[in-house]
Amino acid sequence: MNYFFISKVLGLCLSLAFLTACDKKDDEAPSIASIAVANPDFQVLEDAAIRGDVAIVLSNKNLNDPAGNYTVFAPTNAAFARLGLVQAADLDALQKPFLTNTLLYHVAGGLLPGSSLQPGGSSPSALSGLTRRYIKRGNDLYVNGSKILATDVKAANGVVHVIDKVLLATGGNVVESAVALQSGGAFVKPELTFLVAAVLHCNLQGLLSQPGNNYTVFAPTDQAFKDAGIPSIDAINQMDVAVLTGILANHVLYNNAGTNLLLGDKFTSELPENTAVPAFGGAQLQLGPFNNGTLTVKGPGNTAPANMVIPDVQCTNGVVHVIDKVLL
Repeated sequence: MNYFFISKVLGLCLSLAFLTACDKKDDEAPSIASIAVANPDFQVLEDAAIRGDVAIVLSNKNLNDPAGNYTVFAPTNAAFARLGLVQAADLDALQKPFLTNTLLYHVAGGLLPGSSLQPGGSSPSALSGLTRRYIKRGNDLYVNGSKILATDVKAANGVVHVIDKVLLATGGNVVESAVALQSGGAFVKPELTFLVAAVLHCNLQGLLSQPGNNYTVFAPTDQAFKDAGIPSIDAINQMDVAVLTGILANHVLYNNAGTNLLLGDKFTSELPENTAVPAFGGAQLQLGPFNNGTLTVKGPGNTAPANMVIPDVQCTNGVVHVIDKVLL
């Protein structure tokens, strides 16, 4: 498995280097958009750029940069596949404004060479000034929760860095982000409708919206609630508020200054593996091994751990990881 992964990465890097070298014969590197078009490992990115109306932008110089450069963190086909986006038709599952904003989150104005991507640092994106941060885990460098597979692929209008997961950001707080998923503002098929109903029933929307509180939130899907024996939103609205609040509190990690446990606002690349961590409600959650950029998480009352369905969604007051089980 490791040999296959390394071979794929090396093949990707060599093919990108070959593209750049070929164009140097003409004394002009391809544009960022041309790199995506020419390399089959970026087919879904190309399709997304066309549907999200950014392909033309990335074909030209950046008029807002003196040198005309962009920096793009480019997800591979495998990165999109992790979200179930395997071909162009799958992109119809995303609302077009959300797709455009997602692509813009991968873009920075100006040149950010690989040498500038330092652990502990950050850089602004083209999405409403939202930043991305760089994290070192083991021997690997991450941007948010996405591993950087290759850097410094030269283009005529900037540089490309290759990543293994799509970067996701909503531009809203934790509650606003959940509502966007619940109302179909991000995906055409709404998700997290049960979770939003539970937050509203327990009147927790104010707490989870505060800008000064940075949380790590494990957000169960609608099917996760059904699997836990909560079949409908009506059933949620009939639950005892104290009981439901206790359940929801199992899904939130926060920064406890008194114990130096700083667990809020954490991407997968920053979460400890194979260890127990206290949730907001006091329950001990068991985090599993860090594997392929995600971790499992298990509550004291769960017989099996929850998997991350959509990890690393950056919000203005924390990070949301969508999971496939309710933590009991």
